[in-house]
Amino acid sequence: MARYGMVFDLKRCIGCNACVVACKQENALPEGVFFTRTLSEEYGVYPAVNRVYIPTLCNHCEDAPCEKVCPSGATYTRPDGIVMVNPETCIGCGSCAVACPYDQRSEMKAESFKDGLFGTGELTPFEQQGYPRYTPGMVTKCDFCSGRVDAGLDPACVVTCPTEARIFGDLDDPESKPSQLIRERNGRPPLPEKNTRPKVYYID
Repeated sequence: MARYGMVFDLKRCIGCNACVVACKQENALPEGVFFTRTLSEEYGVYPAVNRVYIPTLCNHCEDAPCEKVCPSGATYTRPDGIVMVNPETCIGCGSCAVACPYDQRSEMKAESFKDGLFGTGELTPFEQQGYPRYTPGMVTKCDFCSGRVDAGLDPACVVTCPTEARIFGDLDDPESKPSQLIRERNGRPPLPEKNTRPKVYYID
């Protein structure tokens, strides 16, 4: 069984946000909800100033705090390491959002499903086919596009990235591209001091 993870190459990310758009489309996300974001930070002193872009998403922690605190068992980890949320059992309490040290949980507010992306109260055909996968009020997140992964495909953000700054694969396979990059370029997880053992790594 694979154990999936992702590597972000900070030297390749250009901050185009194609990944953000692809994620919104793939997951039919309502207004104000994002499963991935690209942060930016400037460094240096004028005129020698540079900017680095920092992609973020759910880190699919081995020791996931969100799973520990979920009172209904809605948050669970698949055998392949992908942390999931069951929309049928999530009660929308928000405990997971409080527990997540990476701020990677999103509430699916009921009004978002009523107003629609254009605020007209009428849902587009795209919204009509996408929204039933969610329960209004649930608190959810990135699931590495689990449906695509099950079909043998990479997550939407990965295939959309024009510079190949996102690399997805099996962390238990020493020959996989993510494993090689982590080993050769000193990949590091976000906030290692939290001891959540993320399956997302950064290289620069």
